[in-house]
This record gives sequence, structure tokens and C-alpha cells, in this order.
Amino acid sequence: MTHIREILSSTTHRPYLLPKGNWWYYQEWNHALFLHWQVPYELLRPYVPAKLQIDRFKGQCYISLVAFTMEHIRPRYLPAIKFISEFHEVNIRTYVTNQEKQGVYFLSIEAEKFLSTHIAKSLSGLPYQKATIKRTAQEYHCSNKETGNYFDCSFELGKEFQDKPLLHQWLTERYCLYLEGGNKLYRYDIHHKEWILKEASIKSVALNYSVGNIRLTETPDLVHYSEGVKVLSWKKQELV
Repeated sequence: MTHIREILSSTTHRPYLLPKGNWWYYQEWNHALFLHWQVPYELLRPYVPAKLQIDRFKGQCYISLVAFTMEHIRPRYLPAIKFISEFHEVNIRTYVTNQEKQGVYFLSIEAEKFLSTHIAKSLSGLPYQKATIKRTAQEYHCSNKETGNYFDCSFELGKEFQDKPLLHQWLTERYCLYLEGGNKLYRYDIHHKEWILKEASIKSVALNYSVGNIRLTETPDLVHYSEGVKVLSWKKQELV
């Protein structure tokens, strides 16, 4: 439990206070590759719940593809079960705010394992789908036969950011996620230590991801990488 106490005691980087009550899930988001695109507000607005405000950085909206490996996910009082709790994931997210809490909203989530996908979708309500995903240290391959989405990427890593640019912080230091279900809006609060980011450059990429009329291109506006974070999450809260 030492690492849990260390996570909970590291709060100076948070934009708002820790949530009340006990955390409910532990998980690790490891070896994360981030690709970010600017997108016009008018194109993005129809795909985000009306009760959420689309967050902007210097007037610009963003969509991101985040490819990583989920590890050691478990409820508070139970151990992780490897064949369920460890899987590769690709999610498409955008940036929103509600009640002055900046967070993320997932436009799609794809996971490697069928059972993990089913359990994650059932427990969280998030839009998980099964996809074929493989990765190595500096490659990521994802394909979804149902949607036609695919992402094949190789990349190189650079040096660690000592002073992260403000945009990098804005895109990564998000401590809640929002979910719409049954005409209701929910928030999951999370906490982790500050992301440690590295420079990354794309060597090759083949990409086909669309969100309605928004198509992500093979030339993202920004790329970076992190070895990962250890994450605590709280039960979802219905918002009025």
C-alpha cells in the first residue's frame, strides 16, 4: 500500500482537490503514445453531450488518439487477474469541462481482449469495443473489423521534457472523465502523479479513424510519449 499512499500524497499538480471518499479502482496506464489533432469547434460540437462545454487551448479544440497498455486493474479490495486486467487499448478522446472541472470525454475506446472489453464496458458504461491490437516497444498496431478503424504506427523516442510546454500539460493533466448514459451525465474522478512526458517522432503511420464527419489524418499536430502513470479512480457520480 506504500505506492497508494505516495500517489494520494502527491497533489500539488492537480487543478482541483482530490475527490471525497475512498478510491474504488487501481490501474496502470503504461507505455502511452499520444497523438493530438486540432479540430474545428463546429465539427466537434455534435459529438459531445450538450451539458458538457468543449474545452479549448488558446481558442483551439483538440482530439487525441492515445495508445497504451492497461495493467494491474483491480477493485480496491481484490487482486488483479492478469488475463482480464492487462490489455492493450486505443482510445479517441476530446477535452471538456463541467462545473469548472476539466476532464476528457471518450469518443471511442478499443481494447485487445474480448473478456476485458465486455467487463470494462459493463462495469464502467464507457464505449469499449473489441479490436485486434499488437505492440512492441516502439510500434503499435490496431484494427477493428466492425468499424474499419486501423492504426499502424512506428515511432522514435526523444528526451524527457524538463519543463513541459503548457499545451502538453493541458492535454494530459486531466483528473476526471465524463460519460453520458440514459440521458444522464456522469463523472469519474481519478488521480495519479503528474505525467512524465518524452518527445516522440513518428517514423511511419497508417491511420483510418473517423468520428462522424471528423477524420483523423496521418499528420498529427503534436506527438509525445510517457512510460505511464499509476491511477486511482472513484465511483461514478451523477451530475445534476
